[in-house]
Amino acid sequence: MKIVDQTTSGIISKTLQAAGKTVVFTNGCFDILHAGHVRYLAGARQLGDCLIVGLNSDSSVRQLKGPNRPVNCQEDRAEVLAGLAAVDYVVVFDETTAENLVAVVQPDVYAKGGDYTIETLPESKIVAAHGGRIVLVPEVPGRSSSNIIKKISREV
Repeated sequence: MKIVDQTTSGIISKTLQAAGKTVVFTNGCFDILHAGHVRYLAGARQLGDCLIVGLNSDSSVRQLKGPNRPVNCQEDRAEVLAGLAAVDYVVVFDETTAENLVAVVQPDVYAKGGDYTIETLPESKIVAAHGGRIVLVPEVPGRSSSNIIKKISREV
C-alpha cells in the first residue's frame, strides 16, 4: 500500500537509506491536483530513488487555507497522489508544517516548490540537522488550486 502512517514512513526511509537509496520528501495540501502539481512531483522524484509525500490533513488545510478548504477530503487527496507514478508513498499529517514528519522521515533531499525560499521553510533546520539537503523545484506559473477555485467560482 502506498498510503502509510508516520511511523511506517520513517521505517521505509531508514530501510531504503540503509540500502544506499536516496529518499526524497515533499509535502503540501494537493487539494485540486493540476499540471503544476504533477510536474513538481515528477521533478522531486527525479532527485532520488523514492519520493515520500507528506499530505496536510483536512484540519491542517483549513488552518492554512480557510474554512472552505480543502475541496477534496484527505482520503481522496491521498488516493489521487498515490495513483501518480512519481509518488512512492503518501503520509497524512495533522500539523500546519511538516517539521515533525521531516524529523521522522529524515530524508536525504527535502523538495519544495520554487515559491518558497530556504529561509522561509520551517523544516529547513531539521533537514540540515540530519545532513539532508533542500532543493527548490521550479513552480509552474499560473497553476494553483486557488486559481482553479477562483475560475470555477466566476463561472458558477
